[in-house]
Amino acid sequence: MYGVNSGILLVDKPQGMTSHDVVARIRRLAGTRKVGHAGTLDPMATGLLVIGVDSATRLLHHLVGLDKEYLATVRLGWGTTTDDAEGEALAAAPADAVAAVTGEAITARMAEQTGVIEQVPSAVSAVKVDGKRAYQRVRDGEQVELKARTVTVTAFELLDTRAGDGWLDLDVRVACSSGTYVRALARDLGAALGVGGHLTALRRTRIGRFDVAEAGGLEGFDVAARRVAPAEAARRALPVVVIDDDAARDLRHGKRIDAPADAGDGPLAAIGPGDVLVAIVERRGPQLKVVTGFPAEEGA
Repeated sequence: MYGVNSGILLVDKPQGMTSHDVVARIRRLAGTRKVGHAGTLDPMATGLLVIGVDSATRLLHHLVGLDKEYLATVRLGWGTTTDDAEGEALAAAPADAVAAVTGEAITARMAEQTGVIEQVPSAVSAVKVDGKRAYQRVRDGEQVELKARTVTVTAFELLDTRAGDGWLDLDVRVACSSGTYVRALARDLGAALGVGGHLTALRRTRIGRFDVAEAGGLEGFDVAARRVAPAEAARRALPVVVIDDDAARDLRHGKRIDAPADAGDGPLAAIGPGDVLVAIVERRGPQLKVVTGFPAEEGA
């Protein structure tokens, strides 16, 4: 069986901590250094981190690309050097220009950023430029210009507005593909409205079929009680093929097994007797081949 600490953990990250800080805390709580996460959150952001412990870290590669959902606050009126509240403020728009922004204009510009779009990531992002993170190049004083990338925004929804002297706050919900920067949505929305904009709050509420409502806060976090078994985690992220003991043994020995007629071409979670995650497999012709294997002594 899997050791008591091996599995997927859902953590509700507090504001002010880095994702690395959370991983370090879980390492101490779980008593192992083999801990990783499926998608970074900025220090100012809160919400769902999906953490892998011990052998379940092998599953993280298959969770990173899941779609995500956020609640955020966009402040219109000026941009910042980081596209969020932690950067230096850029020139502010005239207060009367901000006051003239209508709800109809906001929703129209948001609609333009919905669907399959080309998005330039924020300069202070984790995107690598010649092997070095963009944010590190910015910190080192370099000018960074990132290329646009194709992302999918399935929802960019206005929930509420609040107005002040020279600013307008928008509470929004964003559902998007992995690799989408909500900061960049805020920046581009402000630019499209002609008044500038930046992100002031961000909370990740969902990654694939993992929801922040299931997550625990770090204070008093119980690793054993909150562990999601690897088979259950894989079942939420991937199609499943159920195998018997003979097929499980063959996969663990590096052999291929016959593919069910309805098996797709993408990754599949091969789950054996006892609800054990044996491997992540892919079709190779009429057979299934191991992409990621899991130890035989661990699995429930």
